[in-house]
Amino acid sequence: MTLDRNQPTTPDDEPAALALALEKSQEVKEKVEACADDLGETNADVKRKIDDGVTKLSAHEALANSERVESKVQECAGDLREVNENLAQGIDDLKKIESALAGARDALAETEASLAVAREEEEDARRRALHDATTGLPNRELFDYRLADAISLADRHEWTLAVMFLDLDRFKSINDTHGHPVGDSLLKEVAKRLLQHARDEDAVCRNGGDEFLYLLMNPQGSENIERIAAGVLDNIAQPIDIGDLQLLVKSSIGIAVYPDHGATGEELIRKADIAMYRAKAGMSGYAFFNALEAEDVSG
Repeated sequence: MTLDRNQPTTPDDEPAALALALEKSQEVKEKVEACADDLGETNADVKRKIDDGVTKLSAHEALANSERVESKVQECAGDLREVNENLAQGIDDLKKIESALAGARDALAETEASLAVAREEEEDARRRALHDATTGLPNRELFDYRLADAISLADRHEWTLAVMFLDLDRFKSINDTHGHPVGDSLLKEVAKRLLQHARDEDAVCRNGGDEFLYLLMNPQGSENIERIAAGVLDNIAQPIDIGDLQLLVKSSIGIAVYPDHGATGEELIRKADIAMYRAKAGMSGYAFFNALEAEDVSG
């Protein structure tokens, strides 16, 4: 059995090459042991014949046997050199494979780390795309999606929904008097108070400027809606400390109820907006959409 070192190998071939080399080594070991046995038998035979007085014949036979054994030993030596060379080549190839695998593992680790960073960046980009940069609240796009989903749930479970359209009164004067950084801080505090007031199943978003939208899931009656709206107004009306300033801000809320005031999210928001203008003219600070008054108020 001979190993062809000139034939190209693949990583999968290297363990097989080592196995063949080890098998060859075992064959050489068996040959060497056979040679030793032959040499021992020859020496014993020569000694026996010398003892019997057959010196010339024994010497001739001993020489012949010795040459035969020497030939086998040389053959074994050649085989052993081949085995050693194949083993050395196989070990060298295994080291190369191990080095390549180590490099591949490092590259895989770097790739996984890069993918993790990419996923984080993608998630961050998605979050920023769907949230307001100033307040961190969901933006109108995300709110519309949640409102559409809420309408589907309401249809399935025969729930009601309420959309509250909230506007801060005289917010522009705060910006003009104290600057936009103060106005942004005030918006952040209002957003924080809205989130504190909202239930887990509700949704709050910044609609833009000083406008906010508040979705009430299954409020179970107008009395609960009024209670929640009054609580929101009272919470926002509490003093807001910004640096050395203490600001007071009031708000107005317009309310549209599903399915009474609209079948789509767009319609509910539009009618809540109309109701908000009526709330600004009223005493309570909030108002439900009223179809009979809507035309006069919006005009």
